[in-house]
Amino acid sequence: MSEIESIHIDGEWRSSAGGGTRDVLDPADATTLAVVAEGGVEDTDAAVAAARAAFDEGEWPRTPVAERAALLRRVADLLQRDREEIGLTESRDAGKTLEEGRVDVDDVTAAFRYFADLAAGESGGRVVDAGDPDVHSVVVHEPVGVCAMITPWNYPLLQASWKIAPALAAGNTFVIKPSEITPLTTVHLVRLLAEAGLPSGVANLVTGAGDPVGARLAEHPDVDLVSFTGGLVSGTKVAQAAAPGVKKVALELGGKNPNVVFADACDTEEGFDTAVDQALNAAFIHSGQVCSAGARLIIEEPVRDRFVAELAARAQRIRLGRGTEEGVECGPLVSAQQLAKTEAYVASALEEGAVLRCGGRRPEPSDVRPADGYFYAPTILDGCHRGMKVIREETFGPLLTVETFRTEDEAVALANDTEYGLAGGVFSSDTARARRVAARLRHGTVWINDFHPYLPQAEWGGFGKSGVGRELGPHGLAEYRETKHVYENLRPKPVRWFSG
Repeated sequence: MSEIESIHIDGEWRSSAGGGTRDVLDPADATTLAVVAEGGVEDTDAAVAAARAAFDEGEWPRTPVAERAALLRRVADLLQRDREEIGLTESRDAGKTLEEGRVDVDDVTAAFRYFADLAAGESGGRVVDAGDPDVHSVVVHEPVGVCAMITPWNYPLLQASWKIAPALAAGNTFVIKPSEITPLTTVHLVRLLAEAGLPSGVANLVTGAGDPVGARLAEHPDVDLVSFTGGLVSGTKVAQAAAPGVKKVALELGGKNPNVVFADACDTEEGFDTAVDQALNAAFIHSGQVCSAGARLIIEEPVRDRFVAELAARAQRIRLGRGTEEGVECGPLVSAQQLAKTEAYVASALEEGAVLRCGGRRPEPSDVRPADGYFYAPTILDGCHRGMKVIREETFGPLLTVETFRTEDEAVALANDTEYGLAGGVFSSDTARARRVAARLRHGTVWINDFHPYLPQAEWGGFGKSGVGRELGPHGLAEYRETKHVYENLRPKPVRWFSG
């Protein structure tokens, strides 16, 4: 299999300076899907130098915002042109279903159009009343400079767009490092940026491992901002590497997200069906490999037994298989390492007293096609408590834990009893209660009677160890800007502060 050109520096596609390559595996059957360049420090330094020159000397930061917005809209159109191809690649590379891959392309398209409209619709700055008619005072926004972007393996195209679209709208240049596990759609996106007319050097791409590529980006003296989405341990290392240079840092580090279900949500058969269906969706979409996955079901005691029994029955009927196959509802885990990690979490939970309601194993070879992929059966662990490792840590697999509460205060306490704070859900037919609980949850996104939807115009990010900064919305654009106050004296005269 020939190597895909996957390193893009100063408008040129190239192999890695060291000549290394990496096999990108299809998680459905562990075969080689593609071969990409394995970049290193030399490639990273060259990419940063190109981005630095493009920012300091190039035209993009000084391009009128209307023209930048027009380019983003062209990219959105190209994404829709290539929707089927990109969706298929995302499905095969990340293991998700083909329909999920298509939805990702649509969401990426929406992000590019949103930031194009947001930037183009702004005025020339905020005028500040100085209280003096002879003073003109205005606050303006300027691009940060060279941005380093490090993206995760679970939503490679989507997470790239959440960084690239606002960065370009603001006038920055960048170097992006996708996960070495799922780099293929990011390569496609960078090709579309060039096709849309983005000047050389503005968008640079280096494929390779987090160490050395991501580590070098985080510490590089010519990088002005580091935006990282991934795990807590890696995110902490990124922040530490960036600290000596006092760079701007934006981190989205996942979550341990509660889904609080009150008994009144199940008062009717329709309500019960909806709450169970949403709990399945919250926990098992993309095999639970979602930073906002509702992996902690916190259920009110009166409905617990019936709810968990129905949930387990439905979870056992989830159809596993290759994401491109008709009728498949859940694909494989992304890698052998993620599969082993999932198995270890289940083992530890059972050792600590959890009760297995369903799953807890790899599927039988006769139950899934192909049989040699990284598949794991949707798993429900009942009788869980805060002392368990599976409750405390982000598992990132098809694992749902069950905790029980009796009062509203206890529900809130359980939901907030986590170091993370990315997202959470509340299900109740009592609107006042649902809104009251939502207001008390220390999580960056809270859904009421729903789980997982997001809007490009609404900020995304978390409290606590879920990270710092926000993506999407007006604050998502602000992350890629510096704020400057320009104070102009229209009638200058001596101050006479000093007698001499």
